[in-house]
Formats: sequence, structure tokens, C-alpha cells
Amino acid sequence: MVLCSTKRLQKLFLGLIITCLVMLNHIQLDLPSKETCACVQCLMDGDVDPWFRERYKSPVPVFLSRGNSEISPNTWEWWQRLQGRPSKENISAIVQTLFSLFPDGELYSDAGPRRCRTCAVVGNSGNLQGSQYGPLIDSHDFVIRMNRGPTAGFEKDVGSRTTHRAMYPESAKDIDNSTHLVLVPFKVKDLQWVVSLFATKDIPWANQKLKPKIQANKDKVMILNPEFIRYVHESWLKKQGLYPSTGFIILVFSLHICDQVSVFGFGAKEDGTWHHYYDKKYHLHFNRGNHKGSNEYNTTLELHQRNKIQMYKGW
Repeated sequence: MVLCSTKRLQKLFLGLIITCLVMLNHIQLDLPSKETCACVQCLMDGDVDPWFRERYKSPVPVFLSRGNSEISPNTWEWWQRLQGRPSKENISAIVQTLFSLFPDGELYSDAGPRRCRTCAVVGNSGNLQGSQYGPLIDSHDFVIRMNRGPTAGFEKDVGSRTTHRAMYPESAKDIDNSTHLVLVPFKVKDLQWVVSLFATKDIPWANQKLKPKIQANKDKVMILNPEFIRYVHESWLKKQGLYPSTGFIILVFSLHICDQVSVFGFGAKEDGTWHHYYDKKYHLHFNRGNHKGSNEYNTTLELHQRNKIQMYKGW
């Protein structure tokens, strides 16, 4: 009987420890005002790292809104180059239309010593296969996924929750009413596309095979500011590649809205191959196309090594 009771107590004690470890990051503590957040470890704690300070610029507007729709000449020129040919559209008029449809205001600006917001940034790398990261990913406050990466059938490895889905027109997919659509506008027409989804129902150009409609909640639409995308390209990637990938933009986005950031599904598999966890199409050239993939990966790894993020490789 004594032995049985001892084993039962050991199991109860072990269960208590596990529960405490899982919940630890979400405990709101009465910390001195000098603390940057209420997490056990905060992204901005000990912000004296010159490498990080050189790159992280807190004043850059993250989201587009009526109040910051005046795009600087340098950003406008850079953004125009991404479109192939200059646009003659009136950006101010488009912005007015956008925010007659979608929420307009300051978002996630409540950072402080009493907040502990955790982000899981979930990429689409094949290194998620067999990782068993699903429960860990779902334990975060925000679970941010990119483009068309599915969860159904992959829950054990990638989780089942999605609070934010980042996409652009060519990568759009249906999302449920509880998920934020985070538009990453690489061109002016991307803004016109999102207007067409919820208002005009008329895709503004015909030479792209784009979805004329998707399921999404218009009250949860967020639009990244082109100033922010250019900042990621210049400050974090030092202008390497034509423009950043959606995944890397969202990684930096998470640094601006969360106190702790965990990154999943970035980089190659252990054997060095590159492909999505949901397909078998191997990509032999990581630096192909408009992105400098090796630079993005090395910068992500550097953030991990400097304890600014936690990077999970699946192996």
C-alpha cells in the first residue's frame, strides 16, 4: 500500500511539473516596469545586441491604415519595381476604399511589462514531417501560417489552430471566420484584388489565374504596409534578392507583435532536401527565383543563436 501511494504521488508530482512548464510562458506576473514583458524570457530583454539593434526598427509601420497611407517616395519607387511596370493607380483612393471595407486602426500596440504574447510562425518545410510539433505549435497565443499550407491530415506535426494566415493573391486559399487574413501586398494590384473579393467582385486584371473569391472574414482582414516590406528587405536582408519571401516577412512581422517567437517549418530537412511537408516536389535550388533563400535562412538562424527566437528544425 505504501509503495502504491508513493508511485501515485510521484505521478501526481510529475504531472504538476509538466503542467507548470506548459503554462509558464502564459503566467502574467507583477514585474517591475523595467521589464519588457511578462514572459519568462522576452524578445526585447537585454536589447543591447548591436546586430539586432541595427536591424530592428520599431517605428516602422507594420499595417497599412488611413493614418499611414502616405507612402514615402523611396518605398513607392521600390514597390513599383516589383510590379514589372509602373502603376498609375491613385494609392490614396485605393486606401480609402480599403478602409471603408476593413478594420482601420492601431493593432497589437499594447506591448508592456504585463503582456506575454507568444507567436508560432509555421512555415511549410518538409522538416515538419514526423516532428510531432503539433501540440507545441497549438499552445501559442498566435499561430501564423503562410500561403496554402494545410493542417488537415497533418495535425500531429503542424498543429490544428490558425489565428493568422498570410497570403497574396497568387497563394490565396479559403480560411474560416475566426482566422485573420494578413495580406502581403507585393504590388498595387494586390490591394485591388482584396477589394474585389469583398466589394466589386471583379478581378482587376485577367492575365493571372487568381481566385475570383475566397472564404474569409472581412472584419479580420489586415494589410501589411509596403513600408514594412521594404524595411524587411533593406534592414534585415541588406537588399539581397529582389524582395523577401512571405515566410521571412512574417517572421519579422512576429518580432514586432509578439514577446516570444517560435519558428517551425523553416529550412531544409536533415538530409538537405527542400520541399513542402504536404507534397513531394523537391526544390534543388533554394536561391532560385526572386528570393535569396540562403540569406533568409542564415538570418533566421542568427536570430535563434542570439536568443531572439526559438527555431525548431524537426531534427
